[in-house]
Amino acid sequence: MSGRPTEYKEEYVEQAAKLCALGATDDEMADFFGVHRSTLYRWKIEYPEFCDAIKSAKEIADERVERSLYQKATGYNYTEEQAIKIKLEQHREEVEVVEVTKHAPADTTAAIFWLKNRRKDEWRDKQEIETKGQVVVISQDAADL
Repeated sequence: MSGRPTEYKEEYVEQAAKLCALGATDDEMADFFGVHRSTLYRWKIEYPEFCDAIKSAKEIADERVERSLYQKATGYNYTEEQAIKIKLEQHREEVEVVEVTKHAPADTTAAIFWLKNRRKDEWRDKQEIETKGQVVVISQDAADL
């Protein structure tokens, strides 16, 4: 094989997986490794373990975002630390940090986004209805309402 030797190193598999798990894009990974995006694409073809690590880590990151979107769409409880003042005497106070459970209400936009992607047939903006051999497209875009 001729040409200049590859800059690829075995430790890139683990590094790429960590970067992808943190949400890095291909462009950001190429920048991290100090190569052009096309070199990164070539490495994915030439080194299956590199490609597999990227795919697996990106899937994990995507699943984490999907869970977060679901929670945003349905609402969730979370714990937060809060400082409160406790009056000990007339001119003496003490600050105590306590954990407080709060509720983030469901977000309508997140719910609509979820449903448009998960239940496309019922929630997409355009619906096709076939009547007597003709396809009629009904648009529900805001401009049409």
